[in-house]
Amino acid sequence: MTGPAVRFERVQKSYDGETLVVKDLNLSIPHGEFLTLLGPSGSGKSTCLMMLAGFESATGGKIYLNEESINRVPPHKRNIGMVFQNYALFPHKTVAENLAYPLKVRKLGKTDIEAKVARALDRVQLKRFGNRRPAMLSGGQQQRVAVARALIFDPEIVLMDEPLGALDKQLREQMQYEIKDIHENLGVTVVYVTHDQTEALTMSNRIAVFNDGVIQQLAPPLDLYEKPENAFVAGFIGENNQLRGLVKSARGGECVVQLHDGSLVTARCVNVAGAGSATTLSLRPERVEINPPDGKHPNRFEGRVEQLLYLGDHMRIRVSLCGHDDFIVKVPNASMHPGLNAGNSMTFGWAPENCRALEG
Repeated sequence: MTGPAVRFERVQKSYDGETLVVKDLNLSIPHGEFLTLLGPSGSGKSTCLMMLAGFESATGGKIYLNEESINRVPPHKRNIGMVFQNYALFPHKTVAENLAYPLKVRKLGKTDIEAKVARALDRVQLKRFGNRRPAMLSGGQQQRVAVARALIFDPEIVLMDEPLGALDKQLREQMQYEIKDIHENLGVTVVYVTHDQTEALTMSNRIAVFNDGVIQQLAPPLDLYEKPENAFVAGFIGENNQLRGLVKSARGGECVVQLHDGSLVTARCVNVAGAGSATTLSLRPERVEINPPDGKHPNRFEGRVEQLLYLGDHMRIRVSLCGHDDFIVKVPNASMHPGLNAGNSMTFGWAPENCRALEG
């Protein structure tokens, strides 16, 4: 198909007629993409999903499905599948009856319904559970039924609103891979809402990070994590050291920043106004090296180890460094350094390209 599967054009939403919870949203979603809307509570991500589903009306702008406006199309005529956090299964119906329901609404014949239900159960590995009621299933099994029901009528797009939020950690991680596998096998367009960063990074082709009703950055997971464009994205996606200071000089894509304790840090210029402007440096804890060889990094500072936390595959180290008592370093356990004990002073360094100078 030509053109995007979904397009938001200057879409706005207000519940009280005064405050916009979504502000001039422009967003195109290609066919077959897994796009995650990520952000804190109240950022506007779920409202966008509800407008696309038809459960909320846009205050302004237009929403297109296959380049046709759907602003006035009721939800049941949009050919969109929906998966909710609470599964929304009929408790008095069996699994097979839950799956058959959207097909009966569309007036399919009995033979077609039975074939589609059997195929859907097989797709989510629940062939033996068709005659059970939802209460007889685990949380993960109920969620798989909800996913199967959303896909059973071959929708053009599937929307998922915090679908794994009620599951425990291990089951949630398992379901992430199962949903991603279904998406890759079917090629259906998925728009997924979550506030869980790891979930978004694991599952998505692209992620739209929302804050205050505006997309702060739209990018693939790798770019979003490694190349945040502003301080909000840098702080929201993964753990991050944020060091504030003033730009002393800037040239050739690099700048020198003076921190509040007087330390000078060389960083990559990403989003700064120039010399004399305030900036926030973004540095991932795993990019910091302990006791780097002399001359390896221009950013090289003495720090005091304050706390070590063992987290299985890595050690999380809190350091007093550059005037900050909560500077974080992450070290794989296979790369532990001798003398890495609380109270010891050590040298820490990092490359300028791993330290991003963002707006103040």
